Order: sequence, then C-alpha cells, then structure tokens
Amino acid sequence: MPCTVFYNPGECSLLKRYTDSVLPPQCWEMMKNKILVSACLMGFKVRYNASEKAQMAEQLALWQQEQRLVIHCPELSAGLPVPRSPAEILSAGGGTGVMHGQGRIIEKTGKDVTAHYQLSAWLALRAAQESGCTAALLTDGSPTCGSQFIYDGCFRGQRQPGMGVAAALLTEQGIAVFSDTQFAELVDWIAEKENPELSL
Repeated sequence: MPCTVFYNPGECSLLKRYTDSVLPPQCWEMMKNKILVSACLMGFKVRYNASEKAQMAEQLALWQQEQRLVIHCPELSAGLPVPRSPAEILSAGGGTGVMHGQGRIIEKTGKDVTAHYQLSAWLALRAAQESGCTAALLTDGSPTCGSQFIYDGCFRGQRQPGMGVAAALLTEQGIAVFSDTQFAELVDWIAEKENPELSL
C-alpha cells in the first residue's frame, strides 16, 4: 500500500490517533523529525581528549528506539584522530566566518587545521541531509559543534558567544541546532512540529 501524502500536518497527527491500523508504519516513520546528534553525547569517546559527554544518553534512549537519531562525530568523520590537540576558532565571525574563508581554526600546538574542520562541517551537513534530519543536538563549546558558545582562540578557557563551523553551516542550511543544554527546548520544538494542534 503506498504511503498517502498529507498536506496538513495537524490534520495528519490527529488522524494518526484513529488510523494506526489502517496506514502502513512507513507513513508515520516518514513524519518523524530526525535528529543529528553528537556521538559523544551518546557515550562514544570521540572528544579531543578521548572522553564522552553521555549524561544525556538515557534521555535520548527513547528517540534512539524510535530510530530518530543519526549519531555522528564531525571531527572523526573528517579524519581527525582521537585524542587530538584542542582547537579553537580565530575569527570575529566564529564558525560562519571560518566557513566563508574569514577565519582559521588553530590547534594549541599552533597547527592550522582549518581545512579539516571545514570538511567536518560539510560532512555533518551531508549526514543530516541524507538522513532527512530537521534538527541537530550538538555538544556546546566545540569549534565544530558549539552553538551557544565557543572559546576565544587564546586557549585560556575563555568563553564567548558564537557557533562552531558545523553548527553554523547546519543553521545556514535550515536545520535547527540545539546545544546539549537545550534538551528541553528540543523536546518542545519536536512536539510543536509533530503536534501543532497542541500549541494552539
């Protein structure tokens, strides 16, 4: 049975309550918002210091069971090693500036790794688009995944508002980006997208 296309998402979500037994499961799978998620948030030890940030793994378990999550590490996909030297953005425009050739990303050793991080951003975008992700949940502070803050480029632990290269590119391409401190906001965003009648 082919999947029926509904043009009114609100109507479709209401209809689902009564027709689960009628429409094929793949119809509802297509309606679920998929989320690109930083691999370190799922317990993979892929951060620069070979650590993880799995405090959210339990909260994300349900979405993982629903096959919503696309688990991805941009730096790893771009060929950067684990562990690796910490890196920070040198650009007044943050990740956006770097992606537009108006800044660099430098490791603490002084090595210029801009090209690797630009590649990591494009690979994150490709992973999101090929999987149909509408949102991303990324680790804050990273020169790749930071969305609320990044570090100032002086390796002194000083935070400043800004986005990493992947977060900036995903946002530019219309994918909603949330930091690991914005899980509640992401839950609300998903609920509103999939059940718009609840926000009326």
